[in-house]
Order: sequence, then structure tokens, then C-alpha cells
Amino acid sequence: MSVAFRRDSDEEHLEPKFERPIPAGPNRVTTRGRAQIDERIAALNAALANATGDEADAIRRDLRYWHTRQTTAQPTAAPTDGSVGFGSTVDIRLMGRTRTIHIVGDDEADPAQDRIAFTAPLARALMRGEAGDVLAFNGRDEALEIIAVR
Repeated sequence: MSVAFRRDSDEEHLEPKFERPIPAGPNRVTTRGRAQIDERIAALNAALANATGDEADAIRRDLRYWHTRQTTAQPTAAPTDGSVGFGSTVDIRLMGRTRTIHIVGDDEADPAQDRIAFTAPLARALMRGEAGDVLAFNGRDEALEIIAVR
């Protein structure tokens, strides 16, 4: 029989289920970030106890991701020399607006709360800067001023 007349099973049309992608590079974490990973794993384990079917599969996939992040976590402290680095809190002036930025790990990042990943372009522009530095950012010279580093 020709394949043109063959009925495809419903299984052939389902979207494949992929693993959650792991961000490239080191898995640096703050103390707060490490605690968040541990809390996420505990919450997923509790949810898995009551889950079935596709929901349980999704939770197991998330657990694999978080266990990998827990295993590869590299606790990293902020620099103590006054320069901007991972874990720093930085007061900046960007395009005339003052903001306080926290430079954190990929999983801890929340741009709405001004917690940006150390891999983000803004964080990379700030790295190794010090209070009083005026830096280029986003293709513009002197677009970014570091007011204070904590």
C-alpha cells in the first residue's frame, strides 16, 4: 500500500519534548542564588509526589535541569577591591537615569528587579569598573557612569 494512504498515528504529530537548555559558561552563583536552587528542587520534589502523566514528566525534566545547576554551581563572592564584578551591587547612571543593579548568576537574574546576569551586555560593560568611571555601552561612548560599587 502506498504511504499516501497510510494513516499517521497521533504520536507522530506531537511536539518533541526537549530538555531545558543549560546556559553556556560557568555556573556562578551568589549565596542567595544557591539557596534559590535548593528551594526550587525541594518545591519540585514536593510537586512530583502528587503529579501524574505529562505533568510528572515536565517536573522530572525541570528537576534534571535544577540538579545539574546544583551540581555545577560555583559559589562566587563579590570583589573586595572596590571594582565591579560578579555579586556586586552597582549604582549607575544610564542615559540620564539612575539605577541600582545587582550582578548575579544566570538562574538568579530578574531584570524587572534590576538583578542582571553576569553574562548580560550591561553587566559585561560594568565589569572591572570602579566608582567614577564613565564607560561606553551599546555603541555609545560615555553612555554609562558608575556612581558607587557595593
